[in-house]
Amino acid sequence: MRQNILLLIGILGFIAGVVFMLQGLGVLRAPISSPMIGSQTWVVRGGIIALLSAILVGGVRLVPTRAERRAARRAERDLP
Repeated sequence: MRQNILLLIGILGFIAGVVFMLQGLGVLRAPISSPMIGSQTWVVRGGIIALLSAILVGGVRLVPTRAERRAARRAERDLP
């Protein structure tokens, strides 16, 4: 359950980071009055957010779930 929540947060953070980058680059011009449009600061911040979120998603996928750890322990005990 906790891993699903962290995975969702990571995915949403990655999407937000990409949107910030696109606004900073001037590619995405919505909302029209946003101070983020055309600002190099938001390109950098969006890139950092997207990178950290991707690392979070990768880390969550690498760590085994509690059920997987229990199954591995059970498999080790059942070995002759």
